[in-house]
Amino acid sequence: MIHIPIISMMPAGVSLESAFAQDIVQMVVHAGPMVKFVLLVLFLFSVISWAIIFTKYRLLSRAKRETANFMELFWESRDLKKVYMESEALDFSPVARLFRAGYAEFSRFRKLQSTYSDEGQSQSGRQEGRAGDGDHAVKDEPSRTRQALMDNLERSLKKASIDQNKRLERSLSFLATTGNTTPFIGLFGTVWGIMESFRGIGMKGSANLAVVAPGISEALIATAAGLAAAIPAVVAFNYFSQKVLSLQAEMDIFTTDFLSMVGRQFIRKPSSSRISQESV
Repeated sequence: MIHIPIISMMPAGVSLESAFAQDIVQMVVHAGPMVKFVLLVLFLFSVISWAIIFTKYRLLSRAKRETANFMELFWESRDLKKVYMESEALDFSPVARLFRAGYAEFSRFRKLQSTYSDEGQSQSGRQEGRAGDGDHAVKDEPSRTRQALMDNLERSLKKASIDQNKRLERSLSFLATTGNTTPFIGLFGTVWGIMESFRGIGMKGSANLAVVAPGISEALIATAAGLAAAIPAVVAFNYFSQKVLSLQAEMDIFTTDFLSMVGRQFIRKPSSSRISQESV
């Protein structure tokens, strides 16, 4: 058996890494049409995945940072209107967006309640002379108003939370698709390339290494390309999924805290009604 030193066959000044890269390029160039098509599809998957990875990383990092800033602003300030105005600059924070949706519903309801209360005061003189059921209806009116506000506020926050979840999870499905499908696409290219290699062996009637190796190496590059596209996509998907779950948990906690605060400070206490009117 004759052993040929590979390094001695390389031109002077060419490293082993650069020679290997040149071999990869040559294998792609000399690959069959189907393998080239598979490599093109995998290349597109990889480019789009990396674009999503960079974009999503910036978006989620900024969302996390702005959410921390908003929570600090929210708990330090007692003026909801001021919090609402300052939170408009924190557009990447899903919790800030959630608060703005809830505050808008709260303000709208308080304005409607103020309008109805003014109209009701003009009729209170006529209701004072009534007895029995009329007195119970007047007493039950604040309770119904509180419940209506809490129901509307909860629905508004739930809808805003769903919208923010969709916004945070946008494009993650493509990363999952890339991680699940590109290895199989690469495997398809490899199988097709090996089939072409064996067909060439049959046509040439020779099965020595010089005939078999080039075709198989060209076929295996499709599997390598599929794995190269899938691995970063899977890692990024798992990383971003944890970030999204963390932000979703913060939204759930804020929803509970905000509803409790509204129910405790702006509804249940009669004296706080004036505070809520000033803060709207």
